[in-house]
Amino acid sequence: MGLVIIFALVTILAALGALKSLKSKNFLGAFWGVASFAVFGWFTVMTLINSGYPTGTH
Repeated sequence: MGLVIIFALVTILAALGALKSLKSKNFLGAFWGVASFAVFGWFTVMTLINSGYPTGTH
């Protein structure tokens, strides 16, 4: 369940990195940021569907 949280944080950071790269016209960095956002976003959604929302209990 902690995996969902980690994947979500990485997804958010990838989105922020992609936006920052686009603003500075770093297209290679923007490409990798968008690609990371897509991959880790997919992992986040699929892990959330498979494992469920983390409730904080065992």
